[in-house]
Amino acid sequence: MMEPQYEFDLELETNHIQSVLDLDDMEAFRETFFSYPLYDQAQVYRNLPSENRLKIYNYLSPKEISDMFEILEEDVESIEVYILEMNKQYAADMLANMYTDNAVDMLKQLEPDMVPKYLRLMDDEQAAHLREVLVYEDATAGAIMTTEYIAIKSNQTVRSAMAILKSKAPEAETIYYIYVINNKEQLLGVISLRDLIISHEDQMIHDIMSDRIVRVNVDDDQEDVAHVARDYDFLALPVVDDNNVLLGIITIDDIMDVMHEEATSDYSGLAAVDVDETTLNPFRAASKRLPWLITLLFLGMGTSTLISQYEGLIANAAILSVFVTLITGTAGNAGTQSLAVAVRKIGLPDAEKRSWLAVVIQETMTGLIEGIITGATIMLVVGIWQKSFLLGGIIGFSMMVAITVANLAGSLIPILMDKLGFDPAVASGPFISTFSDLTSVLIYFNIAKHFLVILMK
Repeated sequence: MMEPQYEFDLELETNHIQSVLDLDDMEAFRETFFSYPLYDQAQVYRNLPSENRLKIYNYLSPKEISDMFEILEEDVESIEVYILEMNKQYAADMLANMYTDNAVDMLKQLEPDMVPKYLRLMDDEQAAHLREVLVYEDATAGAIMTTEYIAIKSNQTVRSAMAILKSKAPEAETIYYIYVINNKEQLLGVISLRDLIISHEDQMIHDIMSDRIVRVNVDDDQEDVAHVARDYDFLALPVVDDNNVLLGIITIDDIMDVMHEEATSDYSGLAAVDVDETTLNPFRAASKRLPWLITLLFLGMGTSTLISQYEGLIANAAILSVFVTLITGTAGNAGTQSLAVAVRKIGLPDAEKRSWLAVVIQETMTGLIEGIITGATIMLVVGIWQKSFLLGGIIGFSMMVAITVANLAGSLIPILMDKLGFDPAVASGPFISTFSDLTSVLIYFNIAKHFLVILMK
């Protein structure tokens, strides 16, 4: 007989917790609250009103609340409101009980002048660990690393290494890799937990460690770090400085956060909008989007102005106006596809990148092939529909050239933006469609103008 599956109804359980809190019975609350998995505890906590959360701080220790906040840190865009509603000493103790990388992420969400106040309320050693990581620039390996790792010396035996592992395991974020260092804290090798367990107790660490170490520099970009972790399928990566001194490790949960963050950033850039702005009220959301919309509005007026230059041509052959949006829309779609490919290739690690010239040539040739097939298709459709294969040829040839140019622009613009030091996704996304409109209109009407005499016969 199958066991019933665990089901969790957030609203139902939140109401249940609220009713327990109303009883002012700490034991009843703790028994009920801890019956939930940690993730569900965090969801109930988030769903409670502030006055109920304040009661929870009286019933849970800073260590117990920190376990829940390890989950919240990865799931909530801003947790400043939760920290500020706590007693400062309570919040400082909670942060001190968290893994360094998660505590740093939370501290960085506070106003800069607030951070020292919490650090001064912590144990000196823990505060020092947090200060070490806080100095690193955002989106670097140093900013996402944790200092809770296990390191041993190369001249130890397996027996002594196991003793260290047992004593430090409760505080370490991961124990699957044990790092080997020398007296200068420089990284020499790594041992997996499995290798340590199956080795003889009297073997020396330097005899069983692997000295082929995949490591990242503390100043490496977090996206490059994520690519390294993906390529080697590691659960953690050691972080070193320029002198190969081991400073910390980056664990798989942080790698997943980086991948999500980078993917969201790229998507936001291509759309010219923050896709995580769903928590904003409509006025704030509009204020963030309007600058891009107004900018694109003025750029779009360039297309309208360009079309107005061909009023005489349209007056003589009104049928041409029917296909303007068809050509500009198709070219815009092709340019956006090429842009997405180019941005993706720019984001690859250096070892996987091709030369920018190769990317541009490939995308231009792809656009040419797409243009020929699409142009031939629309030529046949328009020729049969309008009973004029000359008109179909004008539309088809314009379509081919417009798509080829759009692909060229879609691949070239993000590369140029990257060379100039701008984010290629953010800098390129909002403009590619407008640029394609301009070039497509210019191509279409100039081609049509040269065939107008024949078309009007």
